[in-house]
Amino acid sequence: MSDARPVKHSLTLRGHRTSVSLEAPFWMAFRAIAERDGQTINGLAVQIDESRGDVGLASAIRVFVLRDAQRQAQAASRPEQGPSTVGSDFP
Repeated sequence: MSDARPVKHSLTLRGHRTSVSLEAPFWMAFRAIAERDGQTINGLAVQIDESRGDVGLASAIRVFVLRDAQRQAQAASRPEQGPSTVGSDFP
C-alpha cells in the first residue's frame, strides 16, 4: 500500500515553519476538513497545536481527523441534527 508511509509536509504555525509527517489519507482528510470549514490548513494546524498538550503535532492531527470522521458519521446516522462543525475539543 503506497499511501501507508508518512510523507513530510510543511506547515507554518504562527510565522514558524515546521514539518509534519502524515500518511496520504490523513493529509487528504485534513485538507478537506480545512476546506469544508473555510480555513487554511495552517490555520487549522494552529488550532490543533494550541490544544494538543504534550502530544506530537502529527499524532494530534491524526486524532483530530479521526474524531471529525466519527462526528460526521454520527451526524449522518441522526439526520435531524445535521453534521457537526469542527470544534477545538482536542484534549
